[in-house]
Amino acid sequence: MNLSSTSGASNALANTLLVIDDEPQIRKFLRISLASQGYKVIEAGTGAEGLSQAALMRPDLVVLDLGLPDMDGQQVLEQLRQWSTVPVLVLSVRASEAQKVQALDGGANDYVTKPFGIQEFLARVRALLRQSSGSETLESALQLGPLQVDLALRRVILNDAPVALTRKEYAVLAQLARHPGRVITQQQLLKDIWGPTHVDDTHYLRIVVGHLRQKLDDDPAAPRFIVTEPGVGYRLASPD
Repeated sequence: MNLSSTSGASNALANTLLVIDDEPQIRKFLRISLASQGYKVIEAGTGAEGLSQAALMRPDLVVLDLGLPDMDGQQVLEQLRQWSTVPVLVLSVRASEAQKVQALDGGANDYVTKPFGIQEFLARVRALLRQSSGSETLESALQLGPLQVDLALRRVILNDAPVALTRKEYAVLAQLARHPGRVITQQQLLKDIWGPTHVDDTHYLRIVVGHLRQKLDDDPAAPRFIVTEPGVGYRLASPD
């Protein structure tokens, strides 16, 4: 199979692609095919490794298999979309319409079913890279004085020491950290984190925010981090 002649190969020199797939033969085939077009290829065999590589290497595009050994590819996509807008091309044996819709609704940009034709695959890669050129990039880590919230690694550091948070505490802090300086309403936080049936359970949110403030040593009367907008919601103080 001739892989040397595709338009736009000379423009791909600066592009880094991350392939997340647990099949070594597939990764090797894609590495050879993509490298022949001038792309730099990095690989991961598990979802956790893929998320780590995405955070560290900041690829221009991610090729994602859904059947990974440690976590489902849909979960990888969900976590990735919490902090990154990188284009994602799903490459999977799952061919049902429901699986495709779930992936596309979950933030995938395109979906290719295995087995696949390499020329069509390369054309889809080029199309996604063209579409994403100049698009907004989200920061995966927020630094707010002594507080660091790393959305990619799901890690919170205060004064150079890790902070142990419950699942709900981290979810609230992460939601605020994705929009520093912007007010997130109580109803939106409750809907996103507890679900649409809990939008009136504001006491849940007050308890979690109270625990967060204790763990972050944040005085509600003079907050450094989490600011209350009375009757509306909360915001994380802007890094500026």
